[in-house]
Amino acid sequence: MTRASLASGMRSFYILWLGQLISLTGSGLTGFALGIWVFQTTGSATALTLISFFAIMPIIVFSPLAGALVDRWDRRLTLVLSEAGAALTPLVIVVLISVDRLEIWPIYIIVAISAAFRAFQFPAFSAATTMLVPKDQLGRASGMTQLAGGIGQLIAPVLAGVLLTLIGLAGVFVIDVLTFVFSIITLLIITIPKPIATEDGRIGRGSLLYESTYGWRYIMARPGLIGLLIFFASSNFMLSAVIVLATPLMLSFTTSAVLGTVLSVAGVGVLVGSVMMSVWNGPKRRVYGVLGGALLLSICIIIAGLAPSAVLIGTATFFFAICLPIVGTSSQAIWQRKVATDVQGRVFATRGMIATAAVPLAYLISGPLADYVFNPLLEVNGALAGSVGQIIGTGPGRGIGLLFIVFGLLNILAVIAGYLYPRLRFVEDELPDALPDVVPEVEATVPDLAGVSAIN
Repeated sequence: MTRASLASGMRSFYILWLGQLISLTGSGLTGFALGIWVFQTTGSATALTLISFFAIMPIIVFSPLAGALVDRWDRRLTLVLSEAGAALTPLVIVVLISVDRLEIWPIYIIVAISAAFRAFQFPAFSAATTMLVPKDQLGRASGMTQLAGGIGQLIAPVLAGVLLTLIGLAGVFVIDVLTFVFSIITLLIITIPKPIATEDGRIGRGSLLYESTYGWRYIMARPGLIGLLIFFASSNFMLSAVIVLATPLMLSFTTSAVLGTVLSVAGVGVLVGSVMMSVWNGPKRRVYGVLGGALLLSICIIIAGLAPSAVLIGTATFFFAICLPIVGTSSQAIWQRKVATDVQGRVFATRGMIATAAVPLAYLISGPLADYVFNPLLEVNGALAGSVGQIIGTGPGRGIGLLFIVFGLLNILAVIAGYLYPRLRFVEDELPDALPDVVPEVEATVPDLAGVSAIN
C-alpha cells in the first residue's frame, strides 16, 4: 500500500462528503420551506408533526432490510439509489405545484416513500467511509460528517426564507432536486472498494430475513457493543426530550425572535464542535470521548433548567451543541473500527434503528410529562413551589426547567453506569480491530455507467 493510494482514498471520501454536504443542505431548505407551507395552509401543529412522523417511521421500519441489502449490494450504487429515491419528494412536489394539486395528504405519502430510501443512507455512507478512510483518521472523518449536518442546520433556514421570497416554494424544491443530482454525480466519479471478506460475514450469510436480523445478533454477541448501544438508546431518549422541550421552555418567558437566536447559537456550537473534531481527530481512547462528552452536555442541560434566562440558556445551549459532535464522532469511530467491514451495513442499520426509535418515543412522552406532571408541580401554588420552586422559580415553564434538571441528572447516572461497566469502558481493548492498518487500494475514476443504469 502506497502513500498515494491512501491519499486517493481520502480524496474519494472528500468528494463523497462534498456531495452529502450539498444534498443535506438542499434537504434542509425543503424541510424548512415545507414546514412553513404546511403550517400556513392548515394552521395545525398536528399536521406539522405528522410530517416529522412520516419522515422518521419508515427509517425505523426499513432499517434492518436496508442494512442487509447494503451488505449485499455495491455500496456506491446503493448510495446512488438512496439519493435518487430521496429525490422523489422534491420532484413530485414540484409537479404537484405546477398542476396546482399540492395538498396535505399526498405529502405524507411522498415523505414516507422518500424516508424508506433514506433508510439506506446512514448504513451505506458509514460503511463506505470505513472502506475509504484509514482507521486512525476515522474520528476526523466522522467530525467532517457532523460538520456537513451542522452547516445544513445553520444556513438552510435562513437561505430558505430568502429563497421563498425570491423564487417561491416550487423554486426551492427545484434547487433540492439539483442538489440530489450533484450528490449522485459525486458518487459516480469515485470508486468505493468492496469490503474485506471475514468469518463474521460468512456466518452472516443466508436468507434475506436471516441477514436482516444478523446485525442484532452480531451486537448481542459482544457485550461492549451492547453496553454502548444501551447507553445511547437511553441517552438519546433524554436528549431528544430536552431538544423538543427547548422551544416551549424558551417561549414561556421570551419571544420567538430570542428563540431563533438561541437556535442559531446551537447551530454555531455544532459547527464549532464538528470543526474541532475534524481537526483534532478525537481522544485516543474514544470511549472517553463518548462518556466525557455526555457528562459535559448533561451538565449543560441542568444549567439550562436552573433559571428563565435567555443568556444562561443560550450559553448552555452553545456548549451542549459543541459536545454533541464529540460524543457522536467518538462513538462512530469505535463502531467503524470494531465491526467487520462486510457486516457493517446490517450492524449500523440496527444501531441506527434503535437510536432513531428513541426519538418518536421521547416526543410522545415528554409533552404530557411537562403539561400534566412537572408544570403543575411548579405553578405558583404547586406542590413543589415552596421547595424546589424557591431555587428555580415558579410559574410558566418552570416545570419544564425542572424536567431539564431531572433529565440531566438521569443522563449523568447513565454516564456513571457506563463507566462502571467494564465491558463498555474497555470495549476498545477487548474487541479486536476489524480494520487493517491501511484501507484497500482505491482510485477516483469514472466507473462503467452501464451498471448504474441497470440498477436504476
